[in-house]
Amino acid sequence: MEGNTFIDLFAGCGGLSLGLHQAGFKCIFMNEIDPKCCDTYLKNMPLKNYFLGDIKELNKQLKQYATLFTNVDLVCGGPPCQGFSTANRQRLLNDPRNTLYKEYLKFLAFTKPKIFILENVKGIKNKVSEINEDISKIVGKEYKVSYRILEASDFGVPQHRERFIMIGSRLKVNPDEIFTNLCNNKYPHFTLYDAISDLPKLQPKTIKNDTTIENDQIGYRSIQYNYKDTPFRRFINGNTNTNLLLNHKNRYNNNRDIEIFRRLPQGCNSLHDSIADIMPYKSRNTIFKDKYYKLEYNKICKTITSHMRYDCNMYIHPTDARGLSPREAARVQTFPDHFEFTGPQNYWYHQIGNAVPVKMAEAIGKEILKCL
Repeated sequence: MEGNTFIDLFAGCGGLSLGLHQAGFKCIFMNEIDPKCCDTYLKNMPLKNYFLGDIKELNKQLKQYATLFTNVDLVCGGPPCQGFSTANRQRLLNDPRNTLYKEYLKFLAFTKPKIFILENVKGIKNKVSEINEDISKIVGKEYKVSYRILEASDFGVPQHRERFIMIGSRLKVNPDEIFTNLCNNKYPHFTLYDAISDLPKLQPKTIKNDTTIENDQIGYRSIQYNYKDTPFRRFINGNTNTNLLLNHKNRYNNNRDIEIFRRLPQGCNSLHDSIADIMPYKSRNTIFKDKYYKLEYNKICKTITSHMRYDCNMYIHPTDARGLSPREAARVQTFPDHFEFTGPQNYWYHQIGNAVPVKMAEAIGKEILKCL
């Protein structure tokens, strides 16, 4: 099989896959359980071989993929681990909440890739010794394993986002060397202003329960647009380009929230005096101090999360009385402008928030590729 190949498990809408593709890898197979995420993935990265469904069902059918999976270079994935808390004394492998983690290891044991990537929340570092034991027991003792907590902004991503990245290798190269080289490389630094200021301004949307409305004020799912040439656009788009503006569309907010968005200064939250007279939840200010937060143009963005599908009150645009649009959130995650998110509008946020930042994935992929 030509090129360096990889398999993406728990692929989501494809942030990790896209970054690895940009680094020079070729995806030969992916697995995702969510049909909407799978639709977005395949629209942007058409793939002949994939499995839509639970990885537990995929693992029951691995023999039929034996030829395809032979001699694969890289397997990557971020299995949800619900039971990694240090307060939980039950082992990761035995915790019934961590069945997907166990299935991920089973997949590695069958495919025996040259290198694998395990991506997760940073808190799972507390269970590293268990993970190493489980890998040795289930996948094989031939893998040398190392991990780091990587900060996305160190790789040009205009966002504070810490992720646990573990690399396992059965080649001569030590994963520690991969991480050392990765962290010694120089990457550009971008602020939120760099990432989104060239996109059209949007007005608040005040009409409820109608997602079909599109206009110059609240935005569009897709519209022709003449982009400015900026360093950030060159960074995320590389040699690709588009004259379409995709997924840049505002969501509904009530009049009280719009007024809060308007009054709050950049960098301020629910406790600010400017909104004291209209702030809800006053009796629970200590709990809801970040219920509202206005982002700052001259800094990197706070962590983009899938909660944005419910509201963007913690992601208020620095100068417009609204939350970030899905395209702006995608820019913060370093998705290229031609990448289109499918499905219902609020679900765009869910896909974006759960994704691995594309340029961070690309940086990791480039270092791994050097070993292959």
